[in-house]
Amino acid sequence: MEHLNIQLSGHVTDYDIKIEAGLLDQLGQEIQAVYQGKRIFILTDENVDRYYGESVTNQLAAANFQVRKMVVPAGESSKHIDNLDGIYAEMIDFKLSRGDLLIALGGGVIGDLAGYVAASYLRGIPFVQIPTTLLAQVDSSVGGKVAVDLTQGKNLVGAFYHPKKVIIDPNVLNTLTDRAFSDGMAEVIKYGAIFDRELFEFIKTNASREQMMAHIDQIIYRSCELKAIVVREDELDTGQRMLLNFGHTLGHAIEAYYQYELYTHGQGVAIGMVTITQLAEDKGVTPRGTAAEIAQLCEQFNLPTAINKPADYVEILKLLSTDKKNLNGQLNIILLETLGNAVVYPTTTEFFNTLLEEA
Repeated sequence: MEHLNIQLSGHVTDYDIKIEAGLLDQLGQEIQAVYQGKRIFILTDENVDRYYGESVTNQLAAANFQVRKMVVPAGESSKHIDNLDGIYAEMIDFKLSRGDLLIALGGGVIGDLAGYVAASYLRGIPFVQIPTTLLAQVDSSVGGKVAVDLTQGKNLVGAFYHPKKVIIDPNVLNTLTDRAFSDGMAEVIKYGAIFDRELFEFIKTNASREQMMAHIDQIIYRSCELKAIVVREDELDTGQRMLLNFGHTLGHAIEAYYQYELYTHGQGVAIGMVTITQLAEDKGVTPRGTAAEIAQLCEQFNLPTAINKPADYVEILKLLSTDKKNLNGQLNIILLETLGNAVVYPTTTEFFNTLLEEA
């Protein structure tokens, strides 16, 4: 079993991240350790519900909780702000109070959505993260960033709102598709690229999903550990935490332009990491060959490294104007001084003009 604790300076926030194979089968006692109330509202999606919905509901009922489960469609579209009213209505019908609990059972979409619902319903109720994808286990379930999407872009309405606990069972990754597993590997590669060259090199030695799964506890723990360090120092994303956005500025724009249908989040991040590193090499910020190293590792896990239609950058780059890191015309992007060492690079959208020339 692996265990991490996040304590935020100047706050009463203090919660555990527990990583253990088979943990989902001990859910009743895990929830009882952090919640002594009666009502629990579970938010999940159709894919996760098919595998784990009944088991989770039955375990909580056996632990004498009153449980209601709401299942939403799988995919980014469920995170749209227009869907909130229906979720709130279901919670009100269940008579969920400020002292009751919300559980996010799913991947990054469910974690973001449920977290924002918890932050906003009755001005805040407690929630627990149970991430069921690699991407959510290594990244999005940790750190308290929760959000929903607007038509104009991804995660434009959100909050910093931390869970009571993060429960990670690596066994649930066995039910992931290869595409979903690769999505998570994009975030693991990101951690190696920005913080930990040793982790980056270790990933290289595991050429397949099967090999990675043999070390998955170690991979999840190290990724969460790196994120926890950053979150403790910069909870509100104004300094070092911004480094976690490596590849995301461009990746989010790519996802949004194709309406979250052509490229997944991990694929967008992979393309973003490689593309922005190549641009940084051309400007002399990043050493030559770095983009090729990242691209090779992404391809090792079947992640794309470029968009299929470069001409689409004409429209994609327009979306950068709504990026959360665009402040007063200045865009803070994340570049690599070397592999394992990232920096915040203040610039403008003109940084990407070369992509227009190639379109």
